[in-house]
Amino acid sequence: MASDGARKQFWKRSNSKVPGSIQHVYGAQHPPFDPLLHGTLLKATPKAPSTPVKAKRISTFQEFESNTSDAWDAGEDEDGLLAMAAESLSSDVVMETANRVLRNHSQRQERHKLQEAPGPEQKPKPVAEPPLVPSGDIRLVKSISESHTSCPAESASDTVPLQRSQSLPHSVTVALGGTSDPSALSSSALSEREASRLDKFKQLLAGPHTDLEELRKLSWSGIPKPVRPITWKLLSGYLPANVDRRPATLQRKQKEYFAFIEHYYDSRNDDVHQDTYRQIHIDIPRMSPEALILQPKVTEIFERILFIWAIRHPASGYVQGINDLVTPFFVVFMCEHIEEEDVDAADISRVPAEVLRNVEADTYWCMSKLLDGIQDNYTFAQPGIQMKVKMLEELVSRIDEQVHRHLDQHEVRYLQFAFRWMNNLLMREVPLHCTIRLWDTYQSEPEGFSHFHLYVCAAFLVRWRKEILEEKDFQELLLFLQNLPTAHWGDEDISLLLAEAYRLKFAFADAPNHYKK
Repeated sequence: MASDGARKQFWKRSNSKVPGSIQHVYGAQHPPFDPLLHGTLLKATPKAPSTPVKAKRISTFQEFESNTSDAWDAGEDEDGLLAMAAESLSSDVVMETANRVLRNHSQRQERHKLQEAPGPEQKPKPVAEPPLVPSGDIRLVKSISESHTSCPAESASDTVPLQRSQSLPHSVTVALGGTSDPSALSSSALSEREASRLDKFKQLLAGPHTDLEELRKLSWSGIPKPVRPITWKLLSGYLPANVDRRPATLQRKQKEYFAFIEHYYDSRNDDVHQDTYRQIHIDIPRMSPEALILQPKVTEIFERILFIWAIRHPASGYVQGINDLVTPFFVVFMCEHIEEEDVDAADISRVPAEVLRNVEADTYWCMSKLLDGIQDNYTFAQPGIQMKVKMLEELVSRIDEQVHRHLDQHEVRYLQFAFRWMNNLLMREVPLHCTIRLWDTYQSEPEGFSHFHLYVCAAFLVRWRKEILEEKDFQELLLFLQNLPTAHWGDEDISLLLAEAYRLKFAFADAPNHYKK
């Protein structure tokens, strides 16, 4: 009881600095946008050149700012569903999943070491299994990259350090569907477990009325590729839980989307809309994967989706970063209709026109559902992003004060690297297949994209604790944070990241309550 009282007093004393406390964003108050009055949609901000690497080391932000431009810019119906979306995910289920991920990862590392042993005489030391976290005291979560041995300062603390497993070896690659390469893992038990999970999904989806709460619980730890398209459509609220209503819903929504195309798309070259269309046309070729995006049919589809969304949402219009949010939906829905495992290798021009029309409409509506929950990220002055970056800063200062102090001492501001994390939902930081795995969980979490993403970003930053502390000047530290070495990441890395993010959510469960409206 004494600790509870102390905690309440803490929040009273520092309410203005609590992650999630609402701060005024100057410029966020503005009248509704009226194209007839304004004469043009909001113009996208022109791109600034990417940060050049200087031979000379620069130690302060003031020196760096005088030599470079902005561094973070990459250059560039269903009442039942709404009611279900308000319910919370069972914490026991997710905690069990998080602990299972860590245990499985340690066991796989042990098998990997045994296979690489040079001789029978050498016996590798067993990998310690991560201990289960007691639900009553989850106060300190250590980074994945951190050593098992606590430093003296940590030992003196009254909190209990959490032992973590090492990072996944980069030699293990993961396919788009979320299943690890069998030749790399050499584990029949893994495929049996995946087959069992797929059967559970199929049984759940085969019923006349899909239990969305059970679907969320099952999807949190990843969705098998064969059932991912239908699962995403259900979790996003695009399709109804009742199986009999789905064909009619799909037909109606697809017809509605192409009615928008017929009504609005020809206006893209009008004076009032040409700036919006021009910016979309410029941004799409800069997206990834290039082999897919640069196919003419794909470019046309993305242009239509983004232009129609911008016209129908004049409060924000098109903002750079929204374009990236189209890709995961399009890729997932296309995988249902192509044979290639790698979507980059697929020739979209060979896909039947009717299939492409359906995928385009489904992508538009699912992306719209996502943006409905984070639209304040893209309205005037982008108040949603500014507030979330501030929340991230406050959260990291409580999770790992040493990292936070290191960034502050070298005058690295969170907006300089975390703005893109919020604006693009980490899509520019991790490979596409990792983003898709990440979105499996986001769509399983209440307010996953708007809320749980904050904890994922905090875990993502602390994941690089060792490397951050090793950088001793402003320029190299900022460049590292803007170019994190995640090119070889797989689904296992994302699962570890999500597990840590969920532990942070439990350890700092009071923080989100100040953010909820």
